[in-house]
Amino acid sequence: MVPRREAGNDARGVPAFGKVMKVAIGLGLTALNARKTKVDLVRKIRASAKPNAYAYPDLQAYVGSPYPVLGLTTPQMRSILQAFRREHRGLSAKELNALAKAMWSGPTFDEKSFAISLLNAHRPTLDDASWKLADSWVERAIGWALSDGLASGPIAGMVYPKPGRYQELLRWTKSPSIWRRRAATYAMHDFVLAGELDKPFQLLEKLVYDDEFWVQRAVGTWLRECWKQDRRRTESFLRAHARGLPRVVITVATERATKSFREELRRKR
Repeated sequence: MVPRREAGNDARGVPAFGKVMKVAIGLGLTALNARKTKVDLVRKIRASAKPNAYAYPDLQAYVGSPYPVLGLTTPQMRSILQAFRREHRGLSAKELNALAKAMWSGPTFDEKSFAISLLNAHRPTLDDASWKLADSWVERAIGWALSDGLASGPIAGMVYPKPGRYQELLRWTKSPSIWRRRAATYAMHDFVLAGELDKPFQLLEKLVYDDEFWVQRAVGTWLRECWKQDRRRTESFLRAHARGLPRVVITVATERATKSFREELRRKR
């Protein structure tokens, strides 16, 4: 007579829970300790830093950051992130947000940049709490490098599928913070690359006469990217807004356009 298998046991009488746990550990599905993981990641980041990195203010000036820059290259940062993802598959949004928040709290540009890359690398996992977390960074992501990485990365990825979040971006265009206004333009990344230009033109129109250089340059950048997708529509937009258009917007937006069109806009302004 074959003995009946007890509930929760396999054919050998071994609790199935134990097997599940072994599989989970093998897949990296055990709960993530954000504090310990941060310590490990920061150690790897600092090990890859340029010697005497704090003595290189030119790097900090280049990225426009108030935070010390350790000088990791993009391949170095990508390698650390890829290794982390191989070791920690199947992270929940809660675990991901906790680790990203911990990394962002670090004092260096590189730790904050890693936090942004971490969210962006897990776009399908991001949730409403991820949106609130990224939103809380926008005005502290000072300098073009952090600001643009955050806005064109995880923020753009969370805006594109959620119409309600686009409405939030329209409100950002009225923010007193130049970095939030700039971020609103870079958050159009996914729409522009998909050739869906209605929303980008609507948003850019609200910032086209902005007084701040860093916002003007961003508006020009995304009008240039719109031009790549639809030349006629973008040129029509620029002609309609030529009077009073900031010089930097014209210069950047028309980088791929003809010289005659650029001069036309300059005459009209």
